Amino acid sequence: MEFSIKIGSPEKQRAACVVIGVFEPRKLTMAGELIDSASAGYLKEILRRGDMEGKLGSTLLLHHVPNTLCERVLLVGLGKAPEFKDKQYRDAVAAAIKALNDTGATDAVVTLTELPVKRRDTGWKVEQAVVAAMESMYRFTQLKSKQDEPPRPLRKITLSVSQRNELKLGQEAVQRGMAIAHGVHLAKDLGNLPGNICTPTYLAEQARSLAKKHGLKAEVLEQKDMEKLGMGSLLSVSKGSRQPPKLIILHYQGGNKKQKPIVLVGKGITFDAGGISLKPAAEMDEMKYDMCGAASVFGTMQAVAELHLPLNVIGIVPACENLPDGNANKPGDVVTSMSGQTIEILNTDAEGRLILCDALTYAERFDPEAVVDIATLTGACVIALGHHASGLFSNNDALARELTHAGEFSLDRVWQLPLWDDYQEQLKSNFADMGNIGGRAGGSITAACFLSRFTKKFDWAHLDIAGTAWKSGAQKGATGRPVALLVQFLVQKAG
Repeated sequence: MEFSIKIGSPEKQRAACVVIGVFEPRKLTMAGELIDSASAGYLKEILRRGDMEGKLGSTLLLHHVPNTLCERVLLVGLGKAPEFKDKQYRDAVAAAIKALNDTGATDAVVTLTELPVKRRDTGWKVEQAVVAAMESMYRFTQLKSKQDEPPRPLRKITLSVSQRNELKLGQEAVQRGMAIAHGVHLAKDLGNLPGNICTPTYLAEQARSLAKKHGLKAEVLEQKDMEKLGMGSLLSVSKGSRQPPKLIILHYQGGNKKQKPIVLVGKGITFDAGGISLKPAAEMDEMKYDMCGAASVFGTMQAVAELHLPLNVIGIVPACENLPDGNANKPGDVVTSMSGQTIEILNTDAEGRLILCDALTYAERFDPEAVVDIATLTGACVIALGHHASGLFSNNDALARELTHAGEFSLDRVWQLPLWDDYQEQLKSNFADMGNIGGRAGGSITAACFLSRFTKKFDWAHLDIAGTAWKSGAQKGATGRPVALLVQFLVQKAG
């Protein structure tokens, strides 16, 4: 997909389609008024007849509008003007691109980027339009024998701005939006691949390929390397699988050598059957998505490299499978983590924290400015927050605020939950330093409390993306979240 920025009257645009917004009830935007004036009231007559009310996300395609140079005009509903904010803007753009892709138009001029959106500038509107457009165009068809592609796919989108001084701002925003979209697509692709393809070894191969393509440095630690480091907690999870575990490290150096890095740690359970604490059979296929934290790290590292951000970033991915086997972890087993702390495994399906804790300890060697881990960690977080916001926990309020702001800006939102010492009591064990679960009450919080015991030496935040990393049902698939949030967080860090 190609994007460009342009100034010009909509009625004078030579394009396969021009996209115009309509507020509810039946009120044209400024661009719509210009086309209506050129066409002697054609658009208003259509609206007067009741063909379109302007409901958010609704669309109406018109052909051969009089006195215009475009082949088509696509009307897109914006909802009620007082309610038109950032999310409504992005939803309208997504609806427009989806409709455009079904029209046969190979190029389009989108005027929605000229609309005022409260507290958002042209750069934000362009960036979000690019991300929304690319998301609407995404299809995962790699594993289908027949590719279901439109005969004339949309190839070029021109985003309209109203002032000449917005051209450069818009062009820079296109670059950011494309980098984010590419990162999201990579995360989606990895998340959508089945467990028989996307194994820990496959992830390691993808890391090496990513490093070669984008000028990163990739390291892969094998089982023997992790044994030497004393990663007993991580290795205990992989014992039930025939797939060897991997600890993947990606390095991006955009800052000077003395600059402390930001470290991203992504949970990479490429399939999670629960181990001996076996999950129910229903929807177990979705457990291929249990590596979406790892996928988001890969996607973010790619975006950072494309943007050439002036900072240092390290991605760490502990990768393995969690399967039942005669050698698998058993409830009641005690393992020793890389930190030296011992853990009683009360539930083998609480395995994500067991691999993350050793990866967090490993992160200490980089003397990080901050560490953010990303994991599809707990079903309890889905119960608490549903599928709209990722759970945020942190031992540093300033870091939590930065991530919250990045989430609001990118519309990839988070909600902070408490990390009080009161909850640590639930992790007490009679036989080890801690249990790996703290009971049903506050399950996402006690999981974060468990991880916090391995983060005493750096500023740390934990993102529980169990409710946001994928969708079930008819639209089943990985969402690519929270790549947009993480990239915006790093853009802010880069200044």
